Amino acid sequence: MAFNRLFVRRRDGRIEVRLNDVGRTVARDSFAQVVAAERDPEHEWHASLSGPIDPSNDEDDPVATLTRQSETATNAELASMTVDEQFLNDREAWAWLTTMQVALRSIAVTNGLLSEEKLEQSGEQMRTYIQTLQQFLFALAECL
Repeated sequence: MAFNRLFVRRRDGRIEVRLNDVGRTVARDSFAQVVAAERDPEHEWHASLSGPIDPSNDEDDPVATLTRQSETATNAELASMTVDEQFLNDREAWAWLTTMQVALRSIAVTNGLLSEEKLEQSGEQMRTYIQTLQQFLFALAECL
């Protein structure tokens, strides 16, 4: 994908999605993987979805874990439902952003890519996928 503005905030407040077919496929796949991981405890990403971002804050707090799981599932489902839309409202764009963040975190945790060195040792396809998701995240974050 050529570098251009992938997401554009319009005057009416909506966010225009300018992803090509390949970009939509990457987004669709990451959203579908998060939804699948939420529903299937055997999915390789499942354990990474409900883990606390900062374990010192809530690792023993089941309410915090339940809230995080509910938000992840709701956002992933909304992102999946809107993946083919040309325009997103702020809630939908937030769902895209958080779901892509969860997907990136899950990829990193399940593949042990927790350092720059490990990422460089991964395959070209994995690096391209991760870099594409990162590009989407940064572009979308600029609009929000």
